[in-house]
Amino acid sequence: MALALSEPDNRRPTRLAECYTERLAHLSPPRIGGAPPATAFKASRWRNPAQLEQSIALYAARYPGGDRRAIVSLWSKWLFHALTVPTLMSHLLLDKALPVALDDVYVLPDEQGCVQSLWLAHDGEPVTTADPAERFSALLDGHWTPLIERLSTLAGLAPRVFWSNAGGYVDYYVNLLAEHPFVRPNALLAGRALLEARTLGGQRNPLYQPVRDYQPQGSDEVKRVRKLCCLRYLLDEFALCSNCPLEGCDRQTRR
Repeated sequence: MALALSEPDNRRPTRLAECYTERLAHLSPPRIGGAPPATAFKASRWRNPAQLEQSIALYAARYPGGDRRAIVSLWSKWLFHALTVPTLMSHLLLDKALPVALDDVYVLPDEQGCVQSLWLAHDGEPVTTADPAERFSALLDGHWTPLIERLSTLAGLAPRVFWSNAGGYVDYYVNLLAEHPFVRPNALLAGRALLEARTLGGQRNPLYQPVRDYQPQGSDEVKRVRKLCCLRYLLDEFALCSNCPLEGCDRQTRR
């Protein structure tokens, strides 16, 4: 994946905010330290199904009568993106693990219920392990695993749909950051293991190959295609994603 991320002032970033440059400059870093904003709440409230339902209901109001499965899936993508970007930046460029477990991180939703940003108590702890399961445990075990279990129950969807949503962002940003001039080689290996290892910590890796190369029959073009659909096509407001595995199928029949 050829990318042009120029070297910022010939010096290595030492703070997370300094990583948001070039192709990443349009994104906003999390708020760090001080008191949490008044509009923020700790993500651990989502351990309570009723509280999770309340958060998603505000987003669902944008799509009256819309398919619940698609709505919950799309809501999850806002959260996964907000978590993936700073977590991977911090690991791959700073060799630091951010406090992003459910019990540590605060989320800042917008007026429509989308998770837009995060509040973190500190800017990360130095990482001393090369093991990807340990390195990313706060994100995978401390946040995504328990939350995806609840989202799966709430939406009536298999957990793999939500892991695919998360994995799509991991795939994109690992490849993006791989071309950064200050990427940490050991951290990059751990990041790639999230996508390429069949097991992590002795368990099946739910992020294994979320996006794959695909060459349509009779075409010379090789496309990057998600392993699973995010189901947004079930909402009339959306077309298929550019890397959807359902491209070319009869969407109406699938509904």
